Amino acid sequence: MTDRATILHADLDSFYASVEQRDDRALRGRPVLVGGGVVLAASYEAKAFGVRTPMGIAQARALCPQAVVVPPRMKAYSAASKAVFEVFRDTTPIVEGISIDEAFLEVGGLERIRGAPAGIAADLRVRVRERVGLPITVGVARTKFLAKVASGVGKPDGLLVVPPGGELAFLHPLPVERLWGVGPVTAGKLRDRQIRTVGHVARIGEAALVAILGAHAGRHLHALAHNRDPRRVRVGHRRGSIGSQCALGRRPRPFDEIDATLAALVDRVTRRMRAADRAGRTVTLRLRFGDFTRATRSRSLLKATMQTRTILETARALLTAARPLIEERGLTLVGVAVGNLDRDGAVQLELPFDDPHDDSLDAALDLVRDRFGSSSVTRAASLGRDLNPSVPILPD
Repeated sequence: MTDRATILHADLDSFYASVEQRDDRALRGRPVLVGGGVVLAASYEAKAFGVRTPMGIAQARALCPQAVVVPPRMKAYSAASKAVFEVFRDTTPIVEGISIDEAFLEVGGLERIRGAPAGIAADLRVRVRERVGLPITVGVARTKFLAKVASGVGKPDGLLVVPPGGELAFLHPLPVERLWGVGPVTAGKLRDRQIRTVGHVARIGEAALVAILGAHAGRHLHALAHNRDPRRVRVGHRRGSIGSQCALGRRPRPFDEIDATLAALVDRVTRRMRAADRAGRTVTLRLRFGDFTRATRSRSLLKATMQTRTILETARALLTAARPLIEERGLTLVGVAVGNLDRDGAVQLELPFDDPHDDSLDAALDLVRDRFGSSSVTRAASLGRDLNPSVPILPD
């Protein structure tokens, strides 16, 4: 960690909803929900009523009856993201995209050209507003972790600089949920033991955290609570997994409908893998139940693949094993991801077309979808079923 706060975390505010308000003056200052059956994004005017993502639209309307619901426009969000990243790269060549609406920027070598990091951050916010028309919050700190925390605390449409030497005074009063990796389950374990703030986490010691949360999580949170984060801002970093998920809402769904949704998600994921020339070896299924608990199941393959059939069969086996939990608790979200990606440019093997018992048909369907688009061939089980629109992502 250097002696200067030179890392910026820039995060667009309520991105989808802000794009809608930018493009339609009638929506400005009003509570806006972007989505169909599920809230994909909510404006800050809607969040003030307790609306959150991925809440069902019916529940969100009950909390905020005056909200305006607009369908998502993924092309508009993708175009806005590209324009914002142009501003990022005009600011510094060292930009690490995290998602389409946030990035880390390293500005430590720009003081003679552009001035102090705080001034660079302020200028960045102005230029994003002027050139793209969107509000953005920027956190500035010596570590990536703390810069991200600062942008979260500084929202909406703010700038927060954590000065060197003042990091722990800023960090320790914050709730434990501000630590990376602390979701509802981990937060519940900590709060059950009266560990409510980051300062409490720092004071109880690493050994106690390991006993409560396990070795990896305990050591990770202990380091973050002391602002120990050696990671640098990296350019050109390739993602370690490719995944997609779909919120199902609160109504009970038959298992065959969940299976059809999973198949559509696998189609989406494997199409992205082939476009990026990445094969993967570990298939992970993510589930969120009606009682808000979550489960993750993984299985590793003998060889890396990007073929739809192999990955779908593995994901279905994981889903079938979780069926008793699904029937007991209900399911509100299903997701699938493929990890342990080949980083050396994977190539999908050509399969023979003369054996009716091999995987030729599946390979042919993959080729057709990749060449003519995902809607060119549709699974019969998916007809009449709407999958959430594909969320724009950064290029691999």
